[in-house]
Amino acid sequence: MDYFKEVNMESQDKESSATGGQNRPVNVGERDLSEPLIDHSEGQLFLTEAFKIIVEELLCKGTDIKEKVCEWREPEELAGLLDLELRDAGEPDDRLLQRVRDVAKYSVKTSHPRFANQQYGGVDYHSLAGRFLTETLNTNLFTYEVAPALVLMENEVLRMLRLLVGWTEGDGIFCPGGSLSNIYAMNLARYRAFPEVKCQGLRGVPQLVVFTSQESHYSVKKGAAFLGIGMDNVIMVKVDNRGRMIPEDLDEKIQLAKSEGSVPLLVNCMAGTTVQGAFDPLDRIADVCEKHKIWMHIDACWGGSVLFSKQHRHLMKGVDRANSVAWNPHKMLVAGLQCSAFLLKDTTNLMKHCHSAGATYLFQQDKFYDMDLDIGDKTLQCSRHVDCLKLWLMWKAVGSDGLAKRVDKAFVHARYVMEQLKKREGFRIVEEPEFVNVCFWFIPPSLRGKEGNADYQDRLAAVAPLIKERMMKQGTMMIAYQPLANRVNFFRLAVFSPVLSQKDMDFFLDEIERLGKDL
Repeated sequence: MDYFKEVNMESQDKESSATGGQNRPVNVGERDLSEPLIDHSEGQLFLTEAFKIIVEELLCKGTDIKEKVCEWREPEELAGLLDLELRDAGEPDDRLLQRVRDVAKYSVKTSHPRFANQQYGGVDYHSLAGRFLTETLNTNLFTYEVAPALVLMENEVLRMLRLLVGWTEGDGIFCPGGSLSNIYAMNLARYRAFPEVKCQGLRGVPQLVVFTSQESHYSVKKGAAFLGIGMDNVIMVKVDNRGRMIPEDLDEKIQLAKSEGSVPLLVNCMAGTTVQGAFDPLDRIADVCEKHKIWMHIDACWGGSVLFSKQHRHLMKGVDRANSVAWNPHKMLVAGLQCSAFLLKDTTNLMKHCHSAGATYLFQQDKFYDMDLDIGDKTLQCSRHVDCLKLWLMWKAVGSDGLAKRVDKAFVHARYVMEQLKKREGFRIVEEPEFVNVCFWFIPPSLRGKEGNADYQDRLAAVAPLIKERMMKQGTMMIAYQPLANRVNFFRLAVFSPVLSQKDMDFFLDEIERLGKDL
């Protein structure tokens, strides 16, 4: 950062000597084309100070277990503290730097070891360096001419991810989240079956149905609504106690849909459900899909990273038989939001045929380089953020072996939490996990031994929300809770962050006991 200051001093000295020691005054009402609107020297000094605040508040304090995970404020109070109003006149740097500090202070510290609220969190510093680089480059990943290094990089990262799936060939793209990856799968499946839909719309397409498990991600229904298939045409397949799709029920529901005149389009399988972390039996589902000639898509946004692990990749046995896979390295691998890959087995350029609109002002056909490197025409987007660099830099730093160790360590953490839960009075496990989602109830002393009471389930359902409120207002930690089917609210602890230690996991359980013992 001192480099900025040295360069700024040199440029100011040159400007001063060129003007006889006097800077030319600027008339505000005059359209001055001789000078840029942005002063680089001032901007770089502001950036230097802002970066110091970011490092101090988010990378030092924000990862320190002695600091709070969040500094809770009610919305009205927080709005006043942040001074959200946007004004006609700009504000001085000292006030802006205070705003930077305030945003950092009052935001949730997702890199904190005791943030386990979502399936992202923690921090990888190589990935973070890639994110800084990406934001500073500020380029768009649609043509080779504006992002040459990054186009080649994305292609290579996707190739390596496909190899882990078991495909030596194929296609893919980085998407803004796993939801869009799932929507891509439905759109491509429909185009492959009914290519006329691209130009003619839905008028010539029969009634399509999509199959997914009862514990699948809600993006399947949202995608069906978005594509005009309709939420009512998403057929929910039964699951077992652990949340795994039952292939026999899938087969029955496909046959029933056919008998009613609907056309089965796609089966969405789960490799790591959001709540229980369940892995559907992919090989058996692939048999059903092949039997009925249906597109098989795997939502592996959460669980796909087990493919790095020799010890645990068996959970995704049969993944290579799928047509497409969604995988979010920003989750278990801690690549940083957002980093979501959509992987495709197809080698016929299906993505481009389906999504291309032939914009000749951007994808000219007489360029001086290989036009296949203009990858933007195979996406639904035009502007597209560069999400591959952070994963590439992290992967380069720790290697495939290092990423495998992270996956394996997460399973070790999950087993440790399970052992502790079984030893502690007042904790009850929902189901034995097969992944790193540890789901459990905390039963406060006032409810123990009262399972037979008529109001027991209602009272138990209120426990997790009250503990969640207390942990957030005190700022000690963040973990999620939710109901599921006929099960009332329970906690879900996803122990995957590489910054986690045994001490942190002990703290999670100790703190739940402390916050809930009087309920």
